[in-house]
Amino acid sequence: MAAKLSGGGGGKYAIEQNSEINVTPFVDIMLVLLIIFMVAAPLATVSVEVKLPRAVAPPQVNPPKPFYVSIQADSRAYIGDDEVPIESVGTELLSQIGNKVPSDERIFIRADQDTLYGDFMDVMNSLQDSGFYSVALVGEDQSAQ
Repeated sequence: MAAKLSGGGGGKYAIEQNSEINVTPFVDIMLVLLIIFMVAAPLATVSVEVKLPRAVAPPQVNPPKPFYVSIQADSRAYIGDDEVPIESVGTELLSQIGNKVPSDERIFIRADQDTLYGDFMDVMNSLQDSGFYSVALVGEDQSAQ
């Protein structure tokens, strides 16, 4: 807030409050910024003319839908949200991928920390027997705890 010295009552050095806003510094700064942007804007444009060749790259296809196999501690297996027997995980996935090549598909396995090692190996063997060789194991991120 600004202060105003006045010769009114209260002695020689009495300070009275001034409720008016001084906008002069604000206007000065805005004008300086306007000049800077007016000078810098033409420098940001490209003035060299170049005839670019046409791009003939084919349009990108969407990435394939990931398949998640979940194994619970009580020996139940799921593909997505559908429960399947552990021994038939590979054949069920073959029917879900349609006419795609199984070795090109990536399968994500999520297993409960209390899952028996034998159940996990049964799922892995079923996937390998069906031709799924690209398998990723999913774990919980350390920072999420």
